[in-house]
Amino acid sequence: MSRVQHLVVEEGDGEQRLDRWFKRTFPLIGQGLIEKMCRKGDIRVDGGRVKASTRLEVGQTVRIPPLPDEKAPPPPKRTRISEADTKFIRSCVIYRDDHIIALNKPPGLPVQGGSGQSDRHVDALADALMFELDEKPRLVHRLDKDTSGVLIMARTRSIAAALTASFRHRETRKIYWAAVAGVPHPRNGTIKFGLVKAFGHGARGEGEKMYCVHPKDMETTEGAKRATTDYATLAQAGKRTCWMALIPVTGRTHQLRAHMAEIGHPIVGDGKYGGSGQENMGDGWGAQLGGDISKKLHLHARSLTLEHPVTKARLNLTAPLPDHMARTWDTFQWAPSDVPADPFEEDWG
Repeated sequence: MSRVQHLVVEEGDGEQRLDRWFKRTFPLIGQGLIEKMCRKGDIRVDGGRVKASTRLEVGQTVRIPPLPDEKAPPPPKRTRISEADTKFIRSCVIYRDDHIIALNKPPGLPVQGGSGQSDRHVDALADALMFELDEKPRLVHRLDKDTSGVLIMARTRSIAAALTASFRHRETRKIYWAAVAGVPHPRNGTIKFGLVKAFGHGARGEGEKMYCVHPKDMETTEGAKRATTDYATLAQAGKRTCWMALIPVTGRTHQLRAHMAEIGHPIVGDGKYGGSGQENMGDGWGAQLGGDISKKLHLHARSLTLEHPVTKARLNLTAPLPDHMARTWDTFQWAPSDVPADPFEEDWG
C-alpha cells in the first residue's frame, strides 16, 4: 500500500471529471474503487468531500488515500474506431490547424461518456482526429448532448492549458441561436437569475436539473451560483415563437435553457425545462410548437470568437444550423443572412 499523497491539479488537467483524472494518474485503479473512496471521504479536493463526477480546476489539491500496490501501467490503448465513425467525426470538422480543431457537433452526440451516456461520444471518437500528430485532441469546453454547434479541441497539452484558461477567464465570446416559445418583453435584455443544482434524479445523479434563484435570494441559498445571460430577439413568427441570439456571460450548467424557461420562454423542444408534452399556441406556456416543427432541442452554438493561442490572431468560428433547426428556420422564413454575425455589437431591433 502507498502512503497518503496530496497532488496539485496541473495546467492542462483542469476542467475534467475527478474519476477520469484519477484513472489517468493511477491507471490500474478501477472506477468502483474510486467511487467507494469518494463515498467514504477518503478522496478529497481542497479538504472537501467530492463525488467521482466532480470537475477539477487547475491549482486544486487532491488528497489521495493509500492505494493498492501497482505494477507498471500498460501502454495506453488506442480506441478502435470504425471506418464509418471515422468518416462521420471527420465530416464534423469546420476548422483545423496545427494547434486547434473545431467541430460542428451534431445534436444527440454526447461530448463525453458518463452515467446513462452512450460509449459513442466526441471524446471516444477523438482518436480519429489525430491526423498527422501523435496526440489525441483534448476537450477544453463542453456542450450538452442535445445542443449542436461549435466545439473546440486542443491538439496538444500546452494548447489545452492555454484554451482552458481563455474559457475560464471569459476571454472567448460564444453566441448561441435558439427558437423559443413566445416572444420576450423587452425584446433585448439581460437575465441575472442565479442557478442551483438539485441532485437525486438518478442512482448516480444523472438527470440533474438546475433551478433559478432570484438575485435577492442568492446569499441565503446554499450552493447557488451567479449566472448572467444576454439575449436579443432577431425575428418572430407572430406571438408563437421567435429566433433569439443568446450569450452566456457566465458558463453554468444548462444556463441558457434554465434562464429562458424562467422568464416564460423555454427553448423549443426542451423537455427538461419546458415540458415535453406542452404545446405553445401563442396563449400558453410550453416548449413544443406542434405541426411540422421538430420536437428536438432548438439550441445551437452558432459562433465562437477567441484569440488564437499561438498566432494571437482573432479567430471566429461559425457552424451551420443542424437539419432540424434549418427546417424550422425555413418554415418561418428566417434567413441567417438577414441578421448580423454579432447582433450585440449593433443597434438591433
